[in-house]
Amino acid sequence: MTKRAENFSDWYQEIIKNADLADNSDVRGCMVIKPYGYSIWENIQSIFDKRLKELEVENAYFPMLIPLDFIAKEADHIEGFAKECAVVTHHRLTKDSLGNLVPDGKLEKPFIIRPSSETIIGKTVANWVQSYRDLPLKLNQWCNVMRWEMRPRMFLRTSEFLWQEGHTVFETEQEAKQNAQLMHDEYNNFITNSLCIYSFKGEKSDEEKFPGAINTYTLEAMAQDGKALQMATSHYLGQSFSTAFDIKFLGRTNVQQIAYTASWGISTRSIGGIIMNHSDDNGLVLPPDVAPYQVVILPMLRGEETKEKVINFCKEIKQKLFEQGIRNFLDLSDMANSEKMWKWIKKGAPIRLEIGPREAEAQEISVAIRIHDGQPKIKVNFNALNVKSWLNDIKIEMLKKSKENLENNTKEINSLKELDDLFANNFAGFAKIEKSLTDDSEIFSKICQTQALSRRCILNLNNTKIAIIAKSY
Repeated sequence: MTKRAENFSDWYQEIIKNADLADNSDVRGCMVIKPYGYSIWENIQSIFDKRLKELEVENAYFPMLIPLDFIAKEADHIEGFAKECAVVTHHRLTKDSLGNLVPDGKLEKPFIIRPSSETIIGKTVANWVQSYRDLPLKLNQWCNVMRWEMRPRMFLRTSEFLWQEGHTVFETEQEAKQNAQLMHDEYNNFITNSLCIYSFKGEKSDEEKFPGAINTYTLEAMAQDGKALQMATSHYLGQSFSTAFDIKFLGRTNVQQIAYTASWGISTRSIGGIIMNHSDDNGLVLPPDVAPYQVVILPMLRGEETKEKVINFCKEIKQKLFEQGIRNFLDLSDMANSEKMWKWIKKGAPIRLEIGPREAEAQEISVAIRIHDGQPKIKVNFNALNVKSWLNDIKIEMLKKSKENLENNTKEINSLKELDDLFANNFAGFAKIEKSLTDDSEIFSKICQTQALSRRCILNLNNTKIAIIAKSY
């Protein structure tokens, strides 16, 4: 397998292939998410959706086809997405004179396949909101979106991807802005505590913010090659979409008012973030909260005479883990012991329990922790099996490693010349610089263009605005 230090891009693709996460599709720019990879997304959905319900957010679903004139109503929005839009112009197929299928039935008005749903949701909820008593409105949908991608990379940039998008409507500016900031905090908690990824929590600069937003809040993580990964975003939209789609309500003083909105989302890009943050030269490494199986049980068979006893002991272990609420899998596949072990190393299972004839006889378990591969395995008695404490320790250690990678590869600099020199010398990481020093757009823009850099986010530290500058995915 390719090593990270040799070719990070090839290493990343091989991780996905060897872990059986996804395949390239016959549709250019799109991917097929395989069951093991989709299971990770299901666990992300499950954890975050539970939290959304605790925040009294309701799930709904809106059409994937958006009338072109809806998108055209919000000027900044269409300008930001125009080059990424996929357009539906016909509604049927017919055969030409050579018998080839060709589009037919040109639509009077074309549709856009949703790049995001602010416009169609805005138009819809305008009919739902009549009075301040109808507010706040807190909606979410789990769906696919399409943004035409010229340089696809599985999980990081594909033309079609999966996400959740939250859309909220409020009486006041303060409520809407607080909602955007609250969800920024919620994403930070989720990405830190469940994905074990440490990131910079800041605000996007004007040139990087979401099209149509007043404020965009972001979480910027660092891949092991030093590039930035945008993990989730939250947007305060003010009254821009409310004005465009006439989201009005009768206020508390019997006067018509325009509502304030916010939107926020996290996508399957988070799986790419997991891969690039945690995996090693042996394969995938998964955080316990989202791993399809937190524990895999591997019978290490050495002959027919002991097979039944080993498998029966493995089934006892499986039942015990099930009773403890641990997602687990008993691998009874007909593979050599070494192949079976390496299969689950490459697939990133947090814990492997390896059971041979000696373990079955002694009622012992040989425990291999994925992040400690290369170190001696732990031997424990069946009655002393305490997987939950190991899983918690794994999470703590993975987050610590992610934090160290971010902090150790972030450099503070004091001038644009230092910025240019730093990345000209092949620096792999983030630069911290006072935002005011980057406001000279001509010089800063030239450096960014030359070095392929961007302002990833703005931090407010001790009343000083600090820009995080990096190459990005």
